[in-house]
Amino acid sequence: METDILKKKQFVTSSSTRRSPRIRLQVPVFVRGTDASGAEFIELTKTLNISATGACITSAHIIRPDQVVHLTIPAPSPASSSLIPSETPPIAAKVLRQDSLGEMRLFGLEFLRAIE
Repeated sequence: METDILKKKQFVTSSSTRRSPRIRLQVPVFVRGTDASGAEFIELTKTLNISATGACITSAHIIRPDQVVHLTIPAPSPASSSLIPSETPPIAAKVLRQDSLGEMRLFGLEFLRAIE
Protein backbone atom coordinates (compact mmCIF):
# COMPACT_ATOMS: atom_id res chain seq x y z
CA MET A 1 0.00 0.00 0.00
CA GLU A 2 2.78 2.43 0.94
CA THR A 3 4.54 1.61 -2.36
CA ASP A 4 1.38 2.52 -4.31
CA ILE A 5 1.22 5.89 -2.54
CA LEU A 6 4.89 6.57 -3.35
CA LYS A 7 4.33 5.69 -7.02
CA LYS A 8 1.36 8.06 -7.23
CA LYS A 9 3.33 10.82 -5.53
CA GLN A 10 6.26 10.37 -7.95
CA PHE A 11 3.86 10.51 -10.92
CA VAL A 12 2.28 13.75 -9.66
CA THR A 13 5.70 15.29 -9.02
CA SER A 14 7.06 14.43 -12.47
CA SER A 15 3.92 15.53 -14.33
CA SER A 16 3.69 18.81 -12.44
CA THR A 17 7.25 19.75 -13.45
CA ARG A 18 6.48 19.55 -17.19
CA ARG A 19 7.15 22.94 -18.79
CA SER A 20 4.46 22.67 -21.45
CA PRO A 21 1.48 20.38 -22.07
CA ARG A 22 2.06 17.27 -24.16
CA ILE A 23 -0.28 16.57 -27.09
CA ARG A 24 -0.76 13.09 -28.54
CA LEU A 25 -0.03 13.86 -32.17
CA GLN A 26 1.55 11.76 -34.90
CA VAL A 27 3.50 13.99 -37.27
CA PRO A 28 5.82 12.56 -39.94
CA VAL A 29 9.40 13.80 -39.44
CA PHE A 30 12.80 13.20 -40.94
CA VAL A 31 15.37 12.54 -38.21
CA ARG A 32 18.99 13.23 -39.10
CA GLY A 33 21.86 12.35 -36.80
CA THR A 34 24.67 9.98 -35.98
CA ASP A 35 23.91 6.58 -34.47
CA ALA A 36 25.79 4.95 -31.59
CA SER A 37 28.28 3.33 -34.02
CA GLY A 38 29.17 6.74 -35.49
CA ALA A 39 27.33 6.30 -38.80
CA GLU A 40 25.27 9.23 -40.09
CA PHE A 41 21.64 8.47 -40.87
CA ILE A 42 18.43 10.06 -42.04
CA GLU A 43 15.16 8.31 -41.31
CA LEU A 44 11.51 9.08 -42.01
CA THR A 45 9.63 8.37 -38.80
CA LYS A 46 6.89 9.99 -36.70
CA THR A 47 6.22 11.70 -33.41
CA LEU A 48 4.02 9.95 -30.87
CA ASN A 49 3.46 13.09 -28.85
CA ILE A 50 4.77 16.62 -28.98
CA SER A 51 4.90 19.78 -26.89
CA ALA A 52 6.44 23.24 -27.28
CA THR A 53 9.64 21.99 -25.62
CA GLY A 54 10.04 18.43 -26.94
CA ALA A 55 8.68 15.29 -28.55
CA CYS A 56 8.65 11.54 -28.34
CA ILE A 57 9.65 9.85 -31.61
CA THR A 58 10.16 6.31 -32.84
CA SER A 59 13.40 5.23 -34.50
CA ALA A 60 15.03 2.04 -35.68
CA HIS A 61 18.46 3.52 -34.90
CA ILE A 62 20.35 3.47 -31.62
CA ILE A 63 20.86 7.08 -30.55
CA ARG A 64 22.89 7.99 -27.48
CA PRO A 65 21.50 10.13 -24.64
CA ASP A 66 22.62 13.80 -24.79
CA GLN A 67 23.16 13.48 -28.55
CA VAL A 68 21.70 16.22 -30.75
CA VAL A 69 19.51 15.21 -33.69
CA HIS A 70 17.74 17.38 -36.25
CA LEU A 71 14.04 17.01 -37.13
CA THR A 72 12.55 18.24 -40.39
CA ILE A 73 8.86 18.09 -41.20
CA PRO A 74 8.19 16.98 -44.79
CA ALA A 75 6.34 19.59 -46.84
CA PRO A 76 4.48 19.34 -50.16
CA SER A 77 6.43 20.17 -53.31
CA PRO A 78 6.50 23.87 -54.21
CA ALA A 79 4.46 23.17 -57.37
CA SER A 80 1.41 22.28 -55.27
CA SER A 81 1.27 25.66 -53.50
CA SER A 82 3.40 28.76 -53.67
CA LEU A 83 2.38 29.67 -50.10
CA ILE A 84 4.02 26.60 -48.52
CA PRO A 85 7.84 26.48 -48.33
CA SER A 86 9.49 23.43 -49.93
CA GLU A 87 11.14 22.49 -46.66
CA THR A 88 10.88 23.41 -43.02
CA PRO A 89 13.93 24.61 -41.11
CA PRO A 90 15.48 21.80 -39.03
CA ILE A 91 14.55 21.62 -35.35
CA ALA A 92 17.55 20.72 -33.17
CA ALA A 93 16.75 18.42 -30.25
CA LYS A 94 18.73 16.64 -27.54
CA VAL A 95 18.00 13.00 -26.70
CA LEU A 96 16.93 12.78 -23.05
CA ARG A 97 15.85 9.15 -22.77
CA GLN A 98 15.29 5.91 -24.66
CA ASP A 99 12.67 3.19 -24.14
CA SER A 100 11.80 0.08 -26.13
CA LEU A 101 8.41 -1.00 -27.38
CA GLY A 102 8.86 -4.43 -28.95
CA GLU A 103 11.48 -4.00 -31.67
CA MET A 104 10.92 -0.26 -31.97
CA ARG A 105 12.83 2.30 -29.92
CA LEU A 106 11.16 5.38 -28.45
CA PHE A 107 13.19 8.53 -27.82
CA GLY A 108 12.28 11.43 -25.60
CA LEU A 109 13.68 14.62 -27.13
CA GLU A 110 14.05 18.13 -25.77
CA PHE A 111 14.10 20.92 -28.35
CA LEU A 112 17.11 23.20 -28.02
CA ARG A 113 14.72 26.12 -28.65
CA ALA A 114 11.05 25.91 -27.72
CA ILE A 115 8.58 25.99 -30.61
CA GLU A 116 6.44 29.10 -30.59
